Amino acid sequence: MATKKIVPPAVGAATVEAPAGQASEATRPAMKKITIHHVSRIEGHARITIKLDGAGKVADTQFHVTQIRGFEKFTEGRPYYEMPSITSRICGICPISHELASSKACDAIMAVRIPDTAAKLRELVHMAQFVQSHALSFFHLSAPDLLLGFDFDPAKRNIAGLLEEHPDALRDGIALRKFGQTVIERLARERIHPSWAVPGGVNEPLDPQAREKTLAEWPTAMAIVKRTLELWKKTVDSYPNEIDSFSNFPTMYCGLVGPDGSLRLYDGNLRFVDSDGSMIADQVKPDDYAAYIGEATLSDSYLKAPYYKPVGFDGGIYRVGPLARLNVADRCGTPEADAELAEYRARFGTGAAHRIVQSGFHYHYARLIEATYAMERMHQLLDDPAILGAKVRAHAGVNNLEGVGIIEAPRGTLIHNYKVNDDGAMTWANLIVATGHNNLAMGRGIRQVAERFVDGNHIQEGALNRVSAIVRAYDPCLSCSTHALGTVPLVLELHGPDGALLDEIRTE
Repeated sequence: MATKKIVPPAVGAATVEAPAGQASEATRPAMKKITIHHVSRIEGHARITIKLDGAGKVADTQFHVTQIRGFEKFTEGRPYYEMPSITSRICGICPISHELASSKACDAIMAVRIPDTAAKLRELVHMAQFVQSHALSFFHLSAPDLLLGFDFDPAKRNIAGLLEEHPDALRDGIALRKFGQTVIERLARERIHPSWAVPGGVNEPLDPQAREKTLAEWPTAMAIVKRTLELWKKTVDSYPNEIDSFSNFPTMYCGLVGPDGSLRLYDGNLRFVDSDGSMIADQVKPDDYAAYIGEATLSDSYLKAPYYKPVGFDGGIYRVGPLARLNVADRCGTPEADAELAEYRARFGTGAAHRIVQSGFHYHYARLIEATYAMERMHQLLDDPAILGAKVRAHAGVNNLEGVGIIEAPRGTLIHNYKVNDDGAMTWANLIVATGHNNLAMGRGIRQVAERFVDGNHIQEGALNRVSAIVRAYDPCLSCSTHALGTVPLVLELHGPDGALLDEIRTE
């Protein structure tokens, strides 16, 4: 797929820059630029630039993803059957998602239908990953803001502060993540970067003792999810300004659903809905994704910017991930998650059907509902006698020269698209990773939050923390997402002592 090169429209410890040579506060002109050098409590590296006008008001923002990794290129020439193990190394937080999406792409190259038990085991390990990843996001990365407050002392707005102020909640978070990782280890033999999911299925069946241990521990983990949901439902209304300004604008939404429109995390087809909940495209099969999703490169970031191709780049912004998945799906499909979804929509949904929850602040709420679903679905799978079946892998060679695997990672829709030669060697790969889909929405959300909270004449740490927190709401995995196609845009600028741009070199 060709990557479209676009210079984007204005979307969007800190330093403040002003013209040089000003000796005093009284004579210094308005500040020109604020740079948040490191967005904290995210996976990966990013920087935010806030540009100010002469009155100190926000004129523009930019979200810079400052790392790049080239998995698409350095996997060329490798045997396709190595791809699940290779791509699981992309990320230490969601290696299962990459391993499963890769395995599904390889299944398509082999043109096999994997055994029913293998499909159930893959989904089971995926549910465990959702539990551990959502626990990490809510408790470890965002809870310092959500439970302590965005304006809390920054020296204590962290895990240590949570331990002091909310010890029970923090212990719950640690225990819930441990449960998810333990289930992964029991199935895949390793918690991180396993090699258990393979083309055609999985490497080995589930040990009956592992099943019994997991079922015995499940009630305690489920109780944590319920407690956390109740805590958050009592807390969320404390943040009306954040609800109002954290990516609170209309976009399209994308996610996987089943034939009945229910939430699917392991297997399903793509659905796109509009900001009012109306259907744009439904049951888009994995092989057809490229007709609906285009990709742009931006001059100020290594993160690609996917967009809804039938509309075009300018109007094709859409979101993925927990918030989007709950907007896209008709229902979750498990009883407690469906009850929570109904309450969530009744409280925060818009339109006659209250289907669409628009504010990006509610990614946190949606994440907890998905954790409920993942726990319920895990129990359903463990209760199924077929989960202990011995037939777990189909064997075949190269029967197709291209394969696509799509799965819902905790952060959103994940696409692996491979091409191979007749010998099974990789000739081309394209990865569209969840955080990339949200790139344009995150940029616009940063601009919205900065305009609401940042005053260039009176900088407040809590305001800049909110600018970073809108990024954390999306729970980006930037190491996963920086997979540029073709030439990487590069901009070199030379500025004089007064801040004026003297020279510029661009490669596109």
